[in-house]
Amino acid sequence: MVFEAERHCGSQWEAITSVADTLGPTAETVRKWVRRFEIDHGRRAGVTTDERQRLRVLELENRELHRANEILKAASAFFAAELDGPRT
Repeated sequence: MVFEAERHCGSQWEAITSVADTLGPTAETVRKWVRRFEIDHGRRAGVTTDERQRLRVLELENRELHRANEILKAASAFFAAELDGPRT
C-alpha cells in the first residue's frame, strides 16, 4: 500500500503516514514494516528476516554446544581425579 501511495504523495514518509492513518498503527510501525520489506526484497541493505532467524538458531545451538562442552570438561576433570587418586 505504501509503494502505491508513494506514487501519489510527495514522499515516502507522506505515503507511510497516509497508510498508517488508514490502517490504524502508528506511522513508525508502518515505516518499520516498509524497511523490513525493502531489506527482505533486496531494495535496501541489511540482514533479511530469514538470515536473522538463521542467526538466532545458530546462536542458540552455539550456546548449547558451549554448555555441553563445559559439562564434558568438568566430567573429564572429575574422572581424571578419580583415576589419579591416592594410591596406598
